[in-house]
Amino acid sequence: MFRLAHKEFLYLFALIPFFTIIFLVMWSWKKRALKKFGQTALVQRLFADTSFVKPVIKFILLMIALAFLVAGITGPQVGSKLEEVKRTGVDLVIALDVSNSMRAEDIRPNRQERSKQAISHLIDQLRGDRIGLVVFAGEAYVQLPITTDYGAAKLFLSTIDNDMVPTQGTAIGKAINLAASSFSDSTRQHNAIIVITDGENHEDDAIEAAKKAHEKGIRVHTIGMGSPAGAPIPVFSNGVRVGFKQDENGQTVISRLDELALAQIAEAGNGKFVRATNSDDGLGIIMKEIETMQKKEFSSKMFTDYEDQFQYFLFASLLFLLMEFLISERKSKWINNLNLFGEKKQSNA
Repeated sequence: MFRLAHKEFLYLFALIPFFTIIFLVMWSWKKRALKKFGQTALVQRLFADTSFVKPVIKFILLMIALAFLVAGITGPQVGSKLEEVKRTGVDLVIALDVSNSMRAEDIRPNRQERSKQAISHLIDQLRGDRIGLVVFAGEAYVQLPITTDYGAAKLFLSTIDNDMVPTQGTAIGKAINLAASSFSDSTRQHNAIIVITDGENHEDDAIEAAKKAHEKGIRVHTIGMGSPAGAPIPVFSNGVRVGFKQDENGQTVISRLDELALAQIAEAGNGKFVRATNSDDGLGIIMKEIETMQKKEFSSKMFTDYEDQFQYFLFASLLFLLMEFLISERKSKWINNLNLFGEKKQSNA
């Protein structure tokens, strides 16, 4: 297991392109200045002992040394001790709607991106809980099995988009059933499902699915993304918006939040319904409900001890600095002996 103890110093890598630009500008300026003295061949004769290549080599070595130095400052560490750690928490599966209606922009920047931002913020608040991700449109799929790896959860979350489920629709019931089957706890008293959607369910009986989940001891919460007034659904081509979705009569389709349906689903699942707004994503209220649930103890294997590796990077940095220091900017004698300009040596006779 590899990690960085001080990730905030990664920004220092930006110094490398910054110094490179400065070097190239100064190099260009130097070449223009030398041309003012005369022809290139004549200037090279006048500065016969000066190397025009070595400064470039020295700069490259400096940048490599800087890269290793920054890498060392970030504090690279390798896990050296794997132990089984006991944790207490709940199992949480988030079912996220990825249908085209989630592109609507009545919540900024749009319903889909706002949902992903809210989930990311929720992951940051988890302490000992396990999380899983289910995506759904006309069908439902497990995006991430239940895990305590919050880094992996964020990574999988970032890959979610509206094109990942080929079958369009909003099958909330399928999503609830799939999420309910993802829990490994037989008692199900520590499990919760959060459905994030605009509520336009046209595929199945989501209320019945929520009831069945509740009978197993799973609580089903719902968050409504959108507004009752609704908004048109953007249509994109090659990442560029080309218009809005229209029906068979050529009228622009307006996607509206179905608050009543989502409230009924939450009620059937013994959960809570919250409508998200531009200022409040609603997950804070849901999390307060989840915090009141009984926690369970479970074990997971994780690295509890890490060994620092920064010394190897600092050694490499010093090595390249030493190489740069030992290289002179003047030409070597053996290069001068090559007689690159074809000069005829005068005889002493």
